[in-house]
Amino acid sequence: MLPPEIQRIVLLIGLAATSYLLILAWNEDMQADRSPISYSDAPLVADQQTNAIDTSAIRPSVVDQSQSDSDIPDVSLLSNDELPTSLSTTDAFSEAQAQTPESRLVVVTTPKLKVWIDLLGGDIVRVQLPQYPVALDLQDTPYLLLEQNQNQTYVAQSGLIGPNGLDKNGQRPQYSSSVRELTIDENDGQSDLVLSTVADGMTVEKVFSFTADKYLLDVSYRLTNTSNVAFTAGMFTQIKRDRKAVLTDDSFSLAPDPYLGGAITTIETPYQKVEFDDLDEDALQAENTGGWVAFLQHYFLSAWVAPADQQIRYYARPTKDNNYLFGFTGPAKVVQPGASGVWSAEFYAGPKDQVELEEISEHLNLTVDYGFLWWIAIPLFKALTFFHDLVGNWGVAIILLTLAVKIALGWVSARGYRSMANMRRVAPAMKKLQERYSNDREKLSKEMMALYKKEGANPLGGCLPMLAPMPIFLALYWVLLESVELRQAPFMFWIEDLSAMDPYFILPLLMGASTYLMQSLNPQVGDPMQVKMMKLMPIMFTVLFLFFPAGLVLYWLVNNLLSIAQQTYIYKKVENERA
Repeated sequence: MLPPEIQRIVLLIGLAATSYLLILAWNEDMQADRSPISYSDAPLVADQQTNAIDTSAIRPSVVDQSQSDSDIPDVSLLSNDELPTSLSTTDAFSEAQAQTPESRLVVVTTPKLKVWIDLLGGDIVRVQLPQYPVALDLQDTPYLLLEQNQNQTYVAQSGLIGPNGLDKNGQRPQYSSSVRELTIDENDGQSDLVLSTVADGMTVEKVFSFTADKYLLDVSYRLTNTSNVAFTAGMFTQIKRDRKAVLTDDSFSLAPDPYLGGAITTIETPYQKVEFDDLDEDALQAENTGGWVAFLQHYFLSAWVAPADQQIRYYARPTKDNNYLFGFTGPAKVVQPGASGVWSAEFYAGPKDQVELEEISEHLNLTVDYGFLWWIAIPLFKALTFFHDLVGNWGVAIILLTLAVKIALGWVSARGYRSMANMRRVAPAMKKLQERYSNDREKLSKEMMALYKKEGANPLGGCLPMLAPMPIFLALYWVLLESVELRQAPFMFWIEDLSAMDPYFILPLLMGASTYLMQSLNPQVGDPMQVKMMKLMPIMFTVLFLFFPAGLVLYWLVNNLLSIAQQTYIYKKVENERA
């Protein structure tokens, strides 16, 4: 029969192996229970979606009844007040019922976007991102950003309001198009989709300008006034969204939920979040010169960008059908008889690419929200990108970044490890003092302080190696969570996505083993209960890191290995100095 010590070790190994297999089985079950992702052939248009709404779910709005009955913003939101008091009518709605919902959709395909546009109002009712698969095992299924169906509302709307505006009294203009599908190849450069309608006897064109290699498109209205009276209108742009969570979000379960909601930029606040709960209490209005309004979710966003030289009024409010509007209006423009007028704005739908967003509009890159440690996260991301450009692998870039951080903080760690070495040296004497004065806490404290002073040991000095990397660890956590560049980024072998947890939990187990090895090098000081609690730390860390992104666990594992090497070197150096 085996000795009790061997039996205990065998039982612990068996328990650990069983726990590991149970966690693997649980992870496989969670993946198997994931709802299948599929898209309908076309999004619902406004009429179809209205018929599918459960009217019992409609809640009273906190805004005026006149504004909440319609998506169209009130004329008073136009940023200049010099408008005629009399409003003329338009005939832009004469063909609104002439087309079936199926024939109202125009599809535009570029290398980076696939966009569905509803001819009623010219709204963007669906956007797919072909270069971003929805999941690793669904490479042929593009990520769905904007959508309008019975379960979700997320559309981009724009129009003209004012005395001669096309959008008024709750009605949207009916446009016509010479094409139902437009495909733009990589070599085509910029191509336009032109929609047209008739207003006050004049033809108004709504033009969508697509560029093959961009997620940004230009939306403009063009009018030549052939009448004998002035034409006055201003442009509005807005994002209409419900508050439902993103069904295809691939963030891990224990992470804080990425921000889901609106954002604007103002003179006082370059990046201001506009949350659903705040709008339920009070609608928002603000002003700025130029700027943008956006809707944010994990890794992706949509945004309307205003002309930089225009005075813009921003607004956000709920609607009576449980949706929310985030938008802005520009100044009213007067087009005299015989003159031409253009109203324009830009629309972005795509990934949170910091470089591209910064080029589009000032402060738009702040929508990549790294939290309160952004001042550390942004340099970390730039360093990580630099290393990735060198080696072409995000996992290797994380290892190089860890090495660079360790070198930068080497002097801090060295001081801490020297203090630990001194504490290890006095540990036997410390143990004797604890045994001698076990019943006299006050005397024990005095003798311990005298021993520390005599031997030059500092019990708090060992905290530096643990505390110094923590802000960097937290900042890197947000970099991995928010940076779309790391979404579905492979490392090697079984790690196919550094932003997701290790599917076989190998990295967390290695990290736990390295933490145990580090702890064995540290001096065992304190009362017996504290020593036991410290021995539980590697187990607690391992369980916690099971569900962290593989890239973050990789960083901590490499940091541990480098710390062990540095700690061992300094311990030997201190021993040689003492000898």
